[in-house]
Amino acid sequence: MARGDGMAGQDGSTNPVLAHSDLPYGLPDFASISDDDFLPAFTAAMESHLAEVEAIAANEDPPTFGNTVEALELSGRDLARASGIFFNLVGPDTNPRRNEISQELSTRLTDHANTIAMHPVLFARIKDLAERADELDLTEPQRRLLDKRYREAVRAGAGLGEAEQEEMRAIASRLAYLTTTFSQKILDDTNDSAVFVADESDLDGLSAGQIAAARRAAAEAGHETGYLIALELPTSQSVLAELTNPQVRQKVFDASVNRCSRGNEHDTRELVLEIVRLRARRAELLGYRDHAEYVIAEQTAPDPSAVDDFLRELNASATRAGGRELTRLSEFAGDAEIGPADLTFWLEREKKATATVPLDGFADYCELDTVLTRGVFYAANKLYGLQFVELTGLPVYHPDVRVWEVRDDSGVGIGLYLGDYFARPSKRGGAWMNNIVDQSSKLGDRPIIVNVLNVPKPDEGQPCLLSIDQLTTLFHEFGHTLHGLLSSVDYPSQSGTSVPRDFVEFPSQVNEMWALHPDVLANYAIHHRTGEPIPAELAAAARESAGTESAHATIEYLAAASLDLAWHRLTPAEAQAVTDVEAFEAKALADAGLKTELIPPRYRSAYFNHIFGGGYSAGYYSYIWSEVLDAETEQWFLAEGGLERENGRRFAEATLSRGDSVDPLAAHEKLIGRKPQIDPLLRRRGLAA
Repeated sequence: MARGDGMAGQDGSTNPVLAHSDLPYGLPDFASISDDDFLPAFTAAMESHLAEVEAIAANEDPPTFGNTVEALELSGRDLARASGIFFNLVGPDTNPRRNEISQELSTRLTDHANTIAMHPVLFARIKDLAERADELDLTEPQRRLLDKRYREAVRAGAGLGEAEQEEMRAIASRLAYLTTTFSQKILDDTNDSAVFVADESDLDGLSAGQIAAARRAAAEAGHETGYLIALELPTSQSVLAELTNPQVRQKVFDASVNRCSRGNEHDTRELVLEIVRLRARRAELLGYRDHAEYVIAEQTAPDPSAVDDFLRELNASATRAGGRELTRLSEFAGDAEIGPADLTFWLEREKKATATVPLDGFADYCELDTVLTRGVFYAANKLYGLQFVELTGLPVYHPDVRVWEVRDDSGVGIGLYLGDYFARPSKRGGAWMNNIVDQSSKLGDRPIIVNVLNVPKPDEGQPCLLSIDQLTTLFHEFGHTLHGLLSSVDYPSQSGTSVPRDFVEFPSQVNEMWALHPDVLANYAIHHRTGEPIPAELAAAARESAGTESAHATIEYLAAASLDLAWHRLTPAEAQAVTDVEAFEAKALADAGLKTELIPPRYRSAYFNHIFGGGYSAGYYSYIWSEVLDAETEQWFLAEGGLERENGRRFAEATLSRGDSVDPLAAHEKLIGRKPQIDPLLRRRGLAA
């Protein structure tokens, strides 16, 4: 069938999931799509994709890059469309029916992908090309695509015997089911664990907007009175830094840290054990020692030992810094008891007490819409020449979603940007970027990018004021957006953020540097009521505060990264011997030198969605690994003059536009003129000796 024409149903109508859209940039017509449309659409799309694959495999001409690898890359466009629509919905706006569909699709899509990867005739054609790659006169993007397709097939099991292939299929299908279930249970138990508070006085320390959001959450949950404190995804809850009542702090902390391990229907501990065992067995079948070795073979890090050494160095530095921080904090708190529920509270009190200028009023200068248009978009315009024109009246997937057309510096449209910023019970925790459509010159597709945050929605008519952390998150996620929007590659699988996992966070971390940059801050930071610009001393204090990373934050992150690796360095026999999730967790943290009652990991195993529900297994180290590149690049930007169009052009040319069409590390080294070094990161985090 012709690409983009959609699939006709038995009554002759076109499934709206697959139907051509006349909306700008082919934005899906969400208003015309019902949940009942998805399974038929995926069924039809998988059938048509397999027909395309069979035609490629059956081609009697000798294999070439064009008739095999490129043809495979450009096939399955209806399936890509359906996936872009459906999986964008499941994260920010799920419901029971979508959860059921997601569960069914998790295994069906995995089986579909394995059928293609293990297709014996297709694999023989790809293998033939891979073995003759040096003779084929391929461009760098073509060579990388060929190498990747060959490795993917081998890693799926295409090179194994029949019995081993069957076991690989069973493992992949089961893992797809388990990881999808894990994510769903986290959302359910996070919602179920929200903390009810009857008396407003127990919310002392929270802002009026936070209190209003808690009251609204309680009402939406069916409480006639009282307040509901919704939990965030990480262990550390931002309200703990503000609540003055230690009993309420403890209640919130306990609710957070005990999620998904309470013995109820949302308990995930058995899922964790099965996931770990299956991953270990898959790695063994493919000849790897463990899952970490299997994963890191595809990353920029050379091997698990290099990651271990890197984390060990940081762990030691962070532990020393943490000891100094705790000693200082204990002296500041005096006779007050400091437990794990109190640490961020006292850190915040100390910060306020020692600040030359109080930061309490900073959020008054950070109204969401103003930050977006005069901060995030302003920086993107100064650096990359981008223009943003808001489009209204389009059929988006939720009323809170906003849409902008993005144009280059000559006024030519390059894609769409969707912003979905407010928290709701149907949205999983955290913040992320998603692609509904990947950029591809070969297909003529321009990107449609979504940013999702979880900022509490204000009451009608009230401003949405951002904390420094929320401000940084907004700029961070928009860094991923820039990676998608500025992509300029031929092949969709090399587009934008389709880079190694331990490189993908780098561009987004770089974009954080502009959140409080003097030129950017001066442009957006105006008081939401008076319109007065932010006082210079408050701006300076905010920059100083944001530039000081607490040892606590570093330790909780490193604990999670070390825990991730510990789970995924288990051999099959070792994984089988683990039967107690909490006991394994405690030993892993002790072995890493990070076991402390005061600072639990950023995510405990039972709700560590990045590694047991998402794509960061054996890869949570990626954030700080790529932060080495970020710290170096921030210095490069500043040394070259900062917020200048030429700097943006060079960074976009080296990184943002290239996706996975080039070696990303080599491109970065060419940009800054040398291999990255760790010293700037240690200085930034206060870990330098």
